[in-house]
Amino acid sequence: MKIKARALRHRVWFKILSKAERAIIDLTIKCVERIRSRILTNVISKILDKILKTLKNNFLDIVNKVGRETVERLCRIAKKWGNKAASSWKYDLVFIRFLGINATNTWMTYK
Repeated sequence: MKIKARALRHRVWFKILSKAERAIIDLTIKCVERIRSRILTNVISKILDKILKTLKNNFLDIVNKVGRETVERLCRIAKKWGNKAASSWKYDLVFIRFLGINATNTWMTYK
């Protein structure tokens, strides 16, 4: 149920799942308290893996985008101050993700 809510909130529910996959999840939530069928468990697991992989990639895409924008600004400022090594910051993926996560966790900056 929580994964469905996250998928709806992040707008991936209708983009990545077929009508049949959405129906399977919806009916399982409505009709079953505990899944006993191995076949249904396998089907649900594959659908949930698909959703979680997309949500993870979506988050990383946002972090990378925001991080790259931030590192570009920092590189320009550092070059103006005379830091010659600042241009190499653009290629440091760890630094880009660090800045992106910091920016997305600061809600005023992200929104």
